[in-house]
Amino acid sequence: MFALSPRRVLLHTCAAVLLSAAAVAPALAQQDDTVTGDRGGDMVADLVIVRPVGLVASVLGTAGFVISLPFTLLSGSVGESAHELVGKPFEYTFARPLGDFDHCGRERRPCGQR
Repeated sequence: MFALSPRRVLLHTCAAVLLSAAAVAPALAQQDDTVTGDRGGDMVADLVIVRPVGLVASVLGTAGFVISLPFTLLSGSVGESAHELVGKPFEYTFARPLGDFDHCGRERRPCGQR
């Protein structure tokens, strides 16, 4: 075995602290209103991942609404089920600014609210 000198221990400790600080610095530099850390990354993630998933959710929600229509007609909840199954996914997919995951419509209100 070899013995570590105090100088070597201090050097290793300083190196570990500097590497830790370097790893934390990008996280501290993130913009507050982004998901990926920058607006461009949010826009790409939205365009490539979130919008196609939203489109599939809109189609599945519409199919679910049509299937549930006889039951919602009897219970009087057609408007509520249409909003939940069709309106919300459609709005999140098509009425939201690219890269903004929280606000929908021209008035930039929270998504899903009427």
